[in-house]
Formats: sequence, C-alpha cells, structure tokens
Amino acid sequence: MKKIRAARLSQWFFLLLFLLLFTQTEYRGSDEIFLAVNSFLRADPLVLISYVLATKTFTWLLLPALFVLVSTLLLGRFFCGWLCPLGTILDLITPLIKKTTPLPFLKGNLKYWLLFPLLAAALFNVNLAGLLDPISILIRAGTFFFYPLFGNAIKQGWAGLYNLMGDSRDYLAPGYALLRDYLLPFRDTFYPLAFLSALIFFLIILLERYERRNWCRNLCPLGTLLGIAGSFSLFKRLPACLCEDCRACATLCPTSFDQELMQEAACIRCLTCFSSCRRKRVAFSLAPSANTGPRYFLERRLLIGGLVSGFFLSGFFRFRFPWANERLLRPPGVTDEKVFLEKCVRCGECIKVCLRSALYPAVHQAGLEGLYTPVLIPRLGYCEYNCTLCGQVCPTSAIPRLPTREKRRAVIGKAVFDKNHCLPFARKINCIVCEEHCPIPQKAIRSEVLEETDMTGKKLLLKKPYVVNELCNGCGICENVCPLEGKAGIEVFAVTDRTALPEPARAAGKSAAPAGQPTYPY
Repeated sequence: MKKIRAARLSQWFFLLLFLLLFTQTEYRGSDEIFLAVNSFLRADPLVLISYVLATKTFTWLLLPALFVLVSTLLLGRFFCGWLCPLGTILDLITPLIKKTTPLPFLKGNLKYWLLFPLLAAALFNVNLAGLLDPISILIRAGTFFFYPLFGNAIKQGWAGLYNLMGDSRDYLAPGYALLRDYLLPFRDTFYPLAFLSALIFFLIILLERYERRNWCRNLCPLGTLLGIAGSFSLFKRLPACLCEDCRACATLCPTSFDQELMQEAACIRCLTCFSSCRRKRVAFSLAPSANTGPRYFLERRLLIGGLVSGFFLSGFFRFRFPWANERLLRPPGVTDEKVFLEKCVRCGECIKVCLRSALYPAVHQAGLEGLYTPVLIPRLGYCEYNCTLCGQVCPTSAIPRLPTREKRRAVIGKAVFDKNHCLPFARKINCIVCEEHCPIPQKAIRSEVLEETDMTGKKLLLKKPYVVNELCNGCGICENVCPLEGKAGIEVFAVTDRTALPEPARAAGKSAAPAGQPTYPY
C-alpha cells in the first residue's frame, strides 16, 4: 500500500507541478521567467529522439530526457504511470465515463505505425513529433483553448460580483489582484487552431469510453517509445500471466494485460495489480532471467514500412503554398528556417508568453510542415524591443535565448511602405505615427520634408516617411500602430538574411535612403 500510495502521490505532484509551471509560463511583471513548463518537454524522450534525428546533433537542454530514457531502460515504462500529466488526467476522468466495446482497429501494431513514420520523417529532416507528443498536446490545449477560456470566465464572473457588491466592491480588489498576478492570463487573446487543439484533447478523452488509458495503450508515440525501451528493463512484474484462480489483473490493469499474458512494453508500473492482489502474489523486482512476456523485437516490415512512410510523410509535409514565404515572420533570433523547423516542438509556449500578442500558431503560412509553429503577425501585435521571453521558454532553443542587446539587433523582417495606402503618399496627408513609435534609438523610420501640391492645387509641406533598411529589425510596431483600417500603409516582409544588424551601421545611423526603400517589394 505504501508503494501504490507513492505512485498516486507522484501523479498528483507532477500534475500540480505541471499546472503551476503552466500558469507561471506567463508575463508576471518580470523580464525573466525562471520556472517554465518547458521542463516537462526537456524531460520528454520523444522530443529528444526526434531532435537528434532531425538535427543530427545533441543539446544539453534535453539532458533530463536522456536521464528519463536511461531510467526507463532500468525500471521500465514508469514515466507514463508516475510522471505524465496527461496520463494522470485520464486516470481521474476514466471512472466518470461509461465503457463500451473496445475498438478493434486500435489494437495490434497501429502505435508502431504512428511512432516509426514520425521518427523516420525526423531522420529526413522533418520533425513532426511535436504534433502527437502528449506533453505538447496538453500544453497547446491549455494555451490556445482552456486557459483563455478560464481567464475570460473568471474576469466576467468577477465583473458580475463587482456589480452585486455595489459600494463594497473595493473589498474584493485584493483578491482580484492576487488572481491577476499569479493565476490569470496576462492578456485576452483568441488563437487560431484553438478549437483544433481542444478537439484533439477531447478525442483522447473520448477514447476512454472504449478502454482505460486507450490513448496510452494504443496510440501515444511517447508511450510506445518508452514501451520499447522498457521492454528491456531488468525490473520485472511477477507473475507474467494471469493466475488461473483469480484473473482479476486483467480487469484492474489499465494498459498491460492482453488476454492471458502481460505485455512488458505496455506496463506503466502503476502498481494497481500489486496493491489489489488479495493473495499477495504480485511483485515487482529485479529478475533478469524471468520470462515476463514477449519483449519487443523490431519486425522487418515495420522498420522498412516506417522508413518508407516517413520518407513520403516528410515529402508531403514539405509542401508549401508559393505565396507564404513573403509574410512568414519568425520570432527574433531565428535565422535559418530549416533548422528552426527541425528543432521546434510546436508546444506554443513562446506564443503564450509573447508580451505584445505578436506570435500566433501557423495555420497555412509555413505549409503543412510548419503547422502550429510560431509566426509573427504585426497587424495583431508586435515584438517588444526589450523582451526576450520567447527565447527563455523555448525547450529546444529553436528560438535562441539572446541577451537583450543582441535581441534588439535580431532581424525579423524589413518594413516596406505601400504607397497606394500610406497617407502621405496616397492622400497627401501628413502622418508620422510609425516614425514616432519606432523603438530603435536612431529611428529606422524617418521623414523627409518635400514641397507638394495637394488635390486642389494648393502647395504644402509634406513629410514623406522612408525606411532605413540598415536599421530596421522588422519588429512590426509600425504596421501594428498604422491608423489605417484594414490593410496597413506599411508592412513587414520576410527577408533571406535574418542575421543580426551590424553594430557599425546602427551606430552611424546611415542611409539617407528613400532610394534603398524599394529593395523589399510588396
């Protein structure tokens, strides 16, 4: 009973830790985020393996995942039964769901046909593992759907409570301040793909109707990977089959027992059978020579099929709409699109912490391969000049963590005036809003005063803005604050060279440049 209690306490602890880190992965008035939910992704072996296959390198950021993988080789698939927050949520919900006949097509090798093509695609430099990784799925569902919904519900409820309290509502202010500073989302934002993220989560919950831990048992690629590693563990469950005079384990076990024999690769070490055995026959111990069911051996057809499927999957997901590239703006510090896609886990943490609501999950902008990756949409938000939060929370350094000085110089794109819309060009009306808001000290947007003739033939002095390309980092504030409705008079476009701005050019503030302006066409 002490062991089963330890397993349950561990599940509760890591679920609460996940929720705590999730709520703290947010702007809370500090420029530094010391604790973030990326810790769970950095301990995720599926993230580690897909990263190594895609980039052909290793990063020390994922050292915890290597530790979990080695521990699995020793102890078995304990992560799913002791640490995984999604697994704990399923354990809490499944007693509330009425069970029906299991779905036969989920049985067999389907989980391997999900895992191996994902790993093979990563080998061909298309890292898609984050789309089906359980930790990423849970973070995305929380970030894009549940957390904004929760924040809006609390704020609306609090507003209603204020109306009821009347003149006494000031007594509630400290309570709301506490919620706002430590629990509620920093801003109200509706995200693209919010309903898709919630749908995937609810489908995983729906699978509990057909079988306990159905997702973990038959689909989860992380669980499948850990199961393969855990099947070689020396830490065994005894006996390896059902007792003829009892057979209760088949009903109690959430993942392992299939007919008569325990599947070692599916055992999540939850200890339910151990704690419930009335005859005290079940034990978990080091038993190197014990026969505890078939180990997993890679079948040739699965290996070849996974490689071939991964090859075609990588080619299919590389398809990109031809018009997407010109407005594909990545977070600051991303200089190589290919490397970025190989590293990105698609977890949405950078989007969650974006101070000015500039980052959103990609839908079509980066093609199928870039689904859920962060893109900057300047008309909806802009990159704060001194903010480095997105680089701090990225679990794989797909967005590098840059010092503030370097981040200010990191090129996201370049701003370009649309002379058919910009007020000074199209309507001969003075407007310097974009110049006033440009955060760069030397001003990447400047104006030159010219004598013009207005529509009535009257002469006037007109300030015509232009962009100093050597200084512009593409933060998007100019497009964001443009007073025109709909399409802005200035837009930020992606560029091939996204390396940092050269310091000499910044210091000199050179380029007299309306002449250099059209080098980035719209």
